[in-house]
Amino acid sequence: MAALVLELNLQGDSDDLALARALQQGSEQAYENLLLRFQQPVYNLSLRLVNDPADAADVVQEVFLKVFRNIKQFRGQSSLKTWIFRITINEAHNQRRWFFRHRSREIGMEDQQTDSKNACDVLAAAERSPFDYVLDHERHELIERALARISPAFRAAVILRDITDLSYEEIAEVLEISLGTVKSRILRGREALRQELQEKLELQPALRLMPKTAE
Repeated sequence: MAALVLELNLQGDSDDLALARALQQGSEQAYENLLLRFQQPVYNLSLRLVNDPADAADVVQEVFLKVFRNIKQFRGQSSLKTWIFRITINEAHNQRRWFFRHRSREIGMEDQQTDSKNACDVLAAAERSPFDYVLDHERHELIERALARISPAFRAAVILRDITDLSYEEIAEVLEISLGTVKSRILRGREALRQELQEKLELQPALRLMPKTAE
């Protein structure tokens, strides 16, 4: 099984490299393929980092503008995915700085239904009643609001690991930090999230957040 996962990862890296080369050659089809593959993941990541759908859309626009402008400088030293996610993290941080500097308003949270893995996926059961669906919705909002309240550095690490499902090595590349720092931020981020949720979780004992542990 491990060998199969490694083979699939290598195939994915090879596909990304081929896509990057086609982009560097100005292929219009490659640009379409890039958007098909990465637009939704970039939006999902941006939304959880900036907590506002309109701001997340602005981040996505800036991310792909930067990808298009800088693709010729991409040398394949990291995967295309981690390179794009690194740009996304930086643009989301820029958006948040602009937000606090110019807009000074309460961040509104909206329920977003996305096709990427989110925290509620961890909670899903095989068979659920209508009550379970309502409870899942409430838990989803609870977790997303708690994520918005923890340190941005910890939030990014937790989102990339527990929601986006990147490996520790990929997160280290995206955030440009050491593997030890990645694991430390994930552990501290999960603990901060647990503290944010503690009171609510005591009222909802069935909820178990983020079952993975840093290795």
